[in-house]
Amino acid sequence: MPDDAAANAENAGVMRVRDLPPGAADALLASHGLQLHRVDDDAPIPGSYWGEPEAGVIANNVFVRSDTPVHSMLHEACHLIVLPPERRAQVHTDATDSVIEEDATCCLQIILAGELPGVGRARLMADMDAWGYTYRLGSTQAWFEQDAEDARMFLRGLGLPHR
Repeated sequence: MPDDAAANAENAGVMRVRDLPPGAADALLASHGLQLHRVDDDAPIPGSYWGEPEAGVIANNVFVRSDTPVHSMLHEACHLIVLPPERRAQVHTDATDSVIEEDATCCLQIILAGELPGVGRARLMADMDAWGYTYRLGSTQAWFEQDAEDARMFLRGLGLPHR
């Protein structure tokens, strides 16, 4: 994410990991076989593809700082969730170049946002738009509601939440 977009998102009030109730993110990620690691606020984030404050991934581990956007934490976690265990174990920084896995990741992050107290789907989609996610229908919500059927089918095939 370009620095100016990140600065604009900060001003837009994008929800950060520090805004979550203690233990909520840890429990959600653990329910999918992942471990959440918090790094110091001034430290680099291991496995971050876009750089700080974006979340990072290495195998079954998701790395965040307190200023990491919740949507970024969920997005990177969902990249790992949609992968089979043997591929997940090999991930370091870049989880996939598959279009359907990327779409499934975006869909699943919205679905799982409903399991985080104080977040929910609507808030996460608004934050994704504020951060700069782009979809051909113009907004995250429009994509999720009208154009994500292939992602839902992919998730359903993996036995993951898809609605």
